[in-house]
Amino acid sequence: MNRSRKAVALTALAAAVALTATACGGGGSDNKSSSNQGAGYDAATKGKVINASDKKGGTLKLMSPQDVDFLDPARAYYGFVWNMQRLYVRQLLAYDSKPGEAGTKLVPDLAESLPTLSNGGKTYTFKLKAGVKFEDGTPITSKDIKYGIERVFAQDVLSGGPTYLIDILDQGQKYPGPYKDKDPNKLGLKSVQTPDDQTIVFNLAKPNSDFSYLMAMADSSPVPAAKDDGAKYTNHPVATGPYKVQSFVAGKETVFVRNPNWDPKTDPIRKGLPDKVTFTVTSNPDDMDARLLSGDVDYAVDGTGVQQAAKIKILQNAKYKANADDPFSGYIRYFAFPQTVAPFDNIECRKAVIYAADPKSLQTARGGPTSGDLGANMLPPGIPGSDKSYDPWGLTQGKPQVDKAKEALKACGKPNGFKTTIAVRNNRKPEVATAESLQASLKAVGIDASIDQYDGKNSASVIGAPDNVKKKGYGIIVMGWGADYNSGAGFLQPLVDGSFILKNGNNNYTMLNDKTVNGLFDQAASAASPEAAAPFYTQINKAIMEKALYLPINFDKALVYRNPRLTNVFYNESMGRLDLAVMGVVK
Repeated sequence: MNRSRKAVALTALAAAVALTATACGGGGSDNKSSSNQGAGYDAATKGKVINASDKKGGTLKLMSPQDVDFLDPARAYYGFVWNMQRLYVRQLLAYDSKPGEAGTKLVPDLAESLPTLSNGGKTYTFKLKAGVKFEDGTPITSKDIKYGIERVFAQDVLSGGPTYLIDILDQGQKYPGPYKDKDPNKLGLKSVQTPDDQTIVFNLAKPNSDFSYLMAMADSSPVPAAKDDGAKYTNHPVATGPYKVQSFVAGKETVFVRNPNWDPKTDPIRKGLPDKVTFTVTSNPDDMDARLLSGDVDYAVDGTGVQQAAKIKILQNAKYKANADDPFSGYIRYFAFPQTVAPFDNIECRKAVIYAADPKSLQTARGGPTSGDLGANMLPPGIPGSDKSYDPWGLTQGKPQVDKAKEALKACGKPNGFKTTIAVRNNRKPEVATAESLQASLKAVGIDASIDQYDGKNSASVIGAPDNVKKKGYGIIVMGWGADYNSGAGFLQPLVDGSFILKNGNNNYTMLNDKTVNGLFDQAASAASPEAAAPFYTQINKAIMEKALYLPINFDKALVYRNPRLTNVFYNESMGRLDLAVMGVVK
């Protein structure tokens, strides 16, 4: 998930986060009105539920320096929005609301059970639970789920979200989406069948070990065709979870209130404790941090952590520190080298930049050790197949390798260096700081790098448009990324699979289209299980690192403050954020 769009924007999500905690059952109830004051620094990452409670009531106050991209489940791609969507939409499957490794496991949500596989792993059959309803009391049927999935195909109307389902389910039909569907019921996608209202069957062209993960993504949510008004649906999506959207004002606030037709008996994942949830957008992150520390706000839901001033205040004050955490976010921060921009079509020129970089300086630019561990490769801890110790370019030494950089410059025919441009979002101070750090390091070996700060909200059409990247001469792109779902494909495929290259909204910034890498993704998809697929992702990670296409900055962490009055506090490893599905407040 472009959790740079998705989160960091991310996710997607989802999405994996590497905590050292072990799996632990969560959500026990003590119904106490005490707070988690003094729970301890980093306590929410330790695999336990802080301040467990089933007490209902109050208002959960969320805030972010960035607005939602879309409330429409077919279009959302920010990781924090996927977390918020656990409040108001449901899918056939979902990630369990438990701390530790258990939070990365899929469990039935709208489905009665995990899918039944047949036809050599190419057919997935789900049965829906009885009694699940939309917010207006209308029963949810298999046709509603199929229709919701079909909306993803209408990219001319509903762009912005992930497109995995198109790639897997279209199979040459060139299905245009329901708005252009000639089927009288607008259910013409042939690979998905609804033999009755409680059964939905997916027929894949070939086995796919990750398909169940896609059924837990927001774009697999049911949508009632009668309430769908296309691009406007994002303003009032029809709820299936414990909350519904009461109001939405773009750039300002979203308010969620209880959904009277949500039945908790059908939903073991969500608690639905607060009476109301508010989400407020601010243009002043420092003011947001001040409101967090004062108790006026409960949680900065974007998950990117507090600003430097608040970070210092938290780490120097025992009271604040006892309610702060520094978890792995599941993201990698990195520089990408587009091969379409000279001289980065030459591996030796790419190696020169990697060797010239000062990893410690880059880490400091992002906020120091609390911002993450030094990056070594492009597959973060927590993703099956990852190996944090794999460091082919010696980045964890934490210092520039000037002699090797100069040797690489000679090998690429640029002994005196060259000029290039670094593209960076102007609304991400740590990213700008890392660009400036790299700029200084490159100058030491004769590489003259200018910095172009662009409006971050336009990422899809600036760095996500390969023609524009080439036109602007962006030889180096600063970005962050988190998994769309908890597998190597969910993390790496949008970045390095050639079939994912797009004219707009592209995330394969290096423009890699390598038969070996693409083939390894196919082999992983055909594996019998996610565990069996993991070794293929190890190979992919090594293949792309050996090509010197990326300079990892860090395995990201984010210093996050949580209001002491929050209940059921823990980081869900599938999202790298505090799990909103179970969170409550002490009134």
